[in-house]
Amino acid sequence: MEVVEDHGNARIRVQPRTGSVVPAGNVRMEGTHLAFSFGREIHWDLDAAAGELSGTQKMGNRAATLKGVRAPDLRRPAPKSWSAPEPLFDGSNLKGWQPDRPEANHWVARDGVLLNEERGSNLRTTRAFDDFKLHIELNCPDGGNSGVYLRGRYEIQVAYEKGPDAYHSMGSIYGFLKPSVEMPRRPGQWETLEATLIGRRVTLVRDGVTILDDQEIPGITGGALDSNEAAPGPIYIQGDHTGGMKYRNIRISLPN
Repeated sequence: MEVVEDHGNARIRVQPRTGSVVPAGNVRMEGTHLAFSFGREIHWDLDAAAGELSGTQKMGNRAATLKGVRAPDLRRPAPKSWSAPEPLFDGSNLKGWQPDRPEANHWVARDGVLLNEERGSNLRTTRAFDDFKLHIELNCPDGGNSGVYLRGRYEIQVAYEKGPDAYHSMGSIYGFLKPSVEMPRRPGQWETLEATLIGRRVTLVRDGVTILDDQEIPGITGGALDSNEAAPGPIYIQGDHTGGMKYRNIRISLPN
């Protein structure tokens, strides 16, 4: 949840467990009490005390308990140097990767390519990372929809299906940051992404063009593995939307 003061009023955005960030309505703020609604008639009533939020969520006749803490700052300087790139995928097998739903896994290694044969499981590295530079090449079919999650929490949208706006387009940080440059569509062709993540700041280069330049990601995106932003996390590839996605030459550099 993000709360911003806007001309003396509270403007709120909420990131649900899945999907895109959504604005809140019916906002009422009185002292340390905050209430608002979002989505399909979801209502939150919260109280602030001792640096934490607590309260309830109501949706129809269902109720749940809520508790929240302030997101970590994650502001830190860029490393003075980076390690040589090391491969995360050797092109011949899935060593170093694990599906989140093994019974629905359709990821295979074939001819140097990480291929999702059909819609099914997502795939993550068995290693977790803090700050890094990631190189990944992708081939997205027309109508395809996938994503690459940095630390398992911030999704780079990888899709050639029609989206509502640039915040949900190829190369966006899903729902939060739109590319600064509109690139041509290249369905069925190989493209390159270079992502540098330092704290919560991201730089993204697509086919040699910088489309996000040291931008701060407000928070986790929909589908994140967790909200523990201060902890290292895996590289996490979405495979539960459409099949036909291909990735290759996945390499990572770490701070020296």
